[in-house]
Amino acid sequence: MAQGVFATTKKDGTPYYRVSLTRAGKHISLGSFPTEIEAYTAYQEGLRILKDEALLINDYPFSDAVLSFEKIVVLFNFRDNGIYIKTPIYLRESFFEYWFSPSYVLKFDIDDLFYYSSHKIQRRGGHLFVSDYGSQITLLSRYGIRSYAVSGRDFEFVNQDETDYRYANIRIKNAYYGVEELGDTLQPVYKARIHINGNYSLGTFPTKEEAAIAYNKACDLLRDAGLRKNYPQNYLETLSPREYAEIYSRLSLSRNFLNYIRDTSFTAQTPSSP
Repeated sequence: MAQGVFATTKKDGTPYYRVSLTRAGKHISLGSFPTEIEAYTAYQEGLRILKDEALLINDYPFSDAVLSFEKIVVLFNFRDNGIYIKTPIYLRESFFEYWFSPSYVLKFDIDDLFYYSSHKIQRRGGHLFVSDYGSQITLLSRYGIRSYAVSGRDFEFVNQDETDYRYANIRIKNAYYGVEELGDTLQPVYKARIHINGNYSLGTFPTKEEAAIAYNKACDLLRDAGLRKNYPQNYLETLSPREYAEIYSRLSLSRNFLNYIRDTSFTAQTPSSP
């Protein structure tokens, strides 16, 4: 049997070959392969990555590799930084990279290293998330960004690099549901809106807190009118109950929205999104 290769069988009797090697006292599994030739090629490839420091991760021909993409990243990091991490992380001087694919590399602060070394990043429908205690946690939610938030409107990547998830590069522009900052005015103005069957403007307000409360008030009016939809509510921790109630009572919503409520029967209506 070739060096580093071990023959075994599946439950149905099909043979396959497991590969491993030892480097700096660390026993490293390289995976399983259907043939002994592929297995030994993987062993040679892994050994070359660990020994040949002329090979650089940014120049590596991943498409020609026998080893899995993630395993290659793990080996490069182990060789260059002396730390074996099971997820495809490569440490840099003051941050780390999470190699999602050869052409899609995410950047994070070192403070997040422990979390992402034990949580694998996945992608579905353009959203990045990790599985944590049976739930899917989006990457953006770790920064306090809501699931319905829109890039450019509710938050932004300061350096315009949407793969840079370092904390200093993510700025939350709006932390509230149904609120949008209008950036083409001399003074900040905030627009409140709510989705029923299409978006309805609730008006513009001088502060984001007032716009957030206007959205809450619209949710209450829709519920009182019979719309069976659990709209998420804004929580304003900076305001006392008395301050909140004072703003809530004096806020006026747009006439179009109030007319819509007056003229519409909400019996059996269940809109699908806020």
